[in-house]
Parts: sequence; C-alpha cells; structure tokens
Amino acid sequence: MSEMNKKLRTFVYPVCAFIVLLLLWQVCVMLSTSEIAFPTPVAVFKEFFYILTHKVGNYYTVVGHVLWSLSRVLVGFSIAAVLGIILGLTMGWFDYVRAVMMPIFNLLRPIAPLAWIPLAILWFGIGEKYKYFLIFIAAFVPFTLNAFAGASHVDKQLVGAARMLGASKSQLFFEIVVPAAVPSIFSGAQVALSNSWMTMLAAEMVCATEGVGWIIIAGQSVNDMTQMIAGMLAIGIVGLLLAIGMRKLEERCLIWNNQGK
Repeated sequence: MSEMNKKLRTFVYPVCAFIVLLLLWQVCVMLSTSEIAFPTPVAVFKEFFYILTHKVGNYYTVVGHVLWSLSRVLVGFSIAAVLGIILGLTMGWFDYVRAVMMPIFNLLRPIAPLAWIPLAILWFGIGEKYKYFLIFIAAFVPFTLNAFAGASHVDKQLVGAARMLGASKSQLFFEIVVPAAVPSIFSGAQVALSNSWMTMLAAEMVCATEGVGWIIIAGQSVNDMTQMIAGMLAIGIVGLLLAIGMRKLEERCLIWNNQGK
C-alpha cells in the first residue's frame, strides 16, 4: 500500500496537477476580454514542437539555442565552483583568511547579479565574456557560503582525534575538512545552478543573438506571444531537468553519506 502511495505522489499527482493547470489556462483564455490575444495551450504546444524541428532565427532550432545557453551556464558555473569552493573552505577553516576575506564577501554578496549588468558590459563588451561574468557572480555566492558552512561546522571531536593521531594541518584540511564539507557544497551547487540558469536568461535577453533567452526577446520584437511562451516552456523544462540531474548526481556522489543516516 505504501509503495502504491509513493507512486501516486511521484507520478499521478503531478500529472493531475499539470492537467488541471492546462484546463485553467484554457478557461482563462476563453473568458478573457483583454484586447491582447493570449494563446491557448494547444497553440503553445504546437509552436513548441514546431521550433524543435524548425529554426528560430537564422541558424538554430530551439535545441541549438538551449545548447548555447547551457554552454554559457557551464563556463560561468564551473569557474564559480572552483573559486567559490576554495574561498569558502579556506574561510571556514583558516581564521586569518576569514578575517581578511569575510568583510569583503559580506559587502559584495547582497548585490544582485543583474545589478552588475552595466559594469559587465563596460568591462567585457556585449560578447560572451559579460554573460560568463554574470553567471559566475550568480553561482559564486551560494558555492562560497555553503563551502564555508561545511568547513566551519566540522566535527570537533573528529578533528581532535586526528590531531592526537599526528595528522598534519594539510592532512586535517584535505582528509577531514574537505570530505566533511562535500554534502554542504552539493546543497550550494543546487542553488548555484538555479541562479546560473536564471541569470543566463536575463543576460541573453539584454544582448544575444542565440539562446533561449533570445527566443523570448525575438518573439516580443514581432509581437509573437506564442513563441514567447513556447520559449518559456523550453526554459522551464530544461531548468527542471537540470535540477533533477543535480539531485541524482548528489545522490550518487554522496551515497556514503546517505547510508550513514
């Protein structure tokens, strides 16, 4: 019985909720008195499947645009992961690093990634570098915060036992602190990936000639609401798949941590 309930929760309930959403969408379109014609669900899904096989713009189908967007996210996310994890771990474990870097980090972290757009364009131009920079900013903060939290909350008894056994400072850091911080880092990676995806879309809407963010702006320029919503649908699907993929990666990499619970 419990297995059946689990299947209902994981499959049937979401499908039912999605069907209800589509019905409400259709009803709202039928009852709308607005001068702006809002597309029906059928029209949006027809457009979505159309752009899967036909070019949007001069060069790419929606799959090509998604790959462009993912490549930008990959670059900015990867750089943020390396630098953010290093900074977070060192701030969490070494007092002198925390004393120097934490005030600067706390000053800069409340600044939203989108607030950096004017400076990013001035510094890097309107090419790919400014998009990488914005994505980096969006992912850097959660990586740093979670790595810091993981390193600063290491089990003191475990550290003390390692010291009694003669572990050096470098051994303590790489063999005790870093492994203990990994679950927290993965939690930060979930947030960082979501932030990266949303920031990338904003960056593409400001200035790009390809990408899923550009699809929406291209639809707006010709007053094609169906294309705009189809592009938003693609954004939602890819974002959902990224989140699921990150959770599966976390489960696989932290199987030792899950078994210990």
